[in-house]
Amino acid sequence: MQRREAGMAAEAAACRFLEAQGLKLLERNFRCRTGEIDLIMRDGPVVALVEVRLRSTARFGGAAGSVDWKKQQRLIAAARYLTLVRRELRNHPFRFDVVALEPEGPDLRVHWIKDAFRL
Repeated sequence: MQRREAGMAAEAAACRFLEAQGLKLLERNFRCRTGEIDLIMRDGPVVALVEVRLRSTARFGGAAGSVDWKKQQRLIAAARYLTLVRRELRNHPFRFDVVALEPEGPDLRVHWIKDAFRL
């Protein structure tokens, strides 16, 4: 499977997982000059900005460990832009989540980190 196809499949799996937990999808792949937010979801009154990470191995920190300080800064910048263009979201609290996917036999193990980092 190509890298892009694998990424799209991982985002779809993460979205299904989060929807099963009661979150509602607002938008996929919000892009701007400063970065991209994979999934924008509502969790009750909270807007969850979700970074989806897929790794073929848990070496080097695995999928969750790949959301380093630099990646966090790009997500924060994209979130700031999001609030400029999506005014209806401004009145909601935000949080940054990470959904890390790693192989576990023939399946993927999903690890959801709510409120993974803050501004």
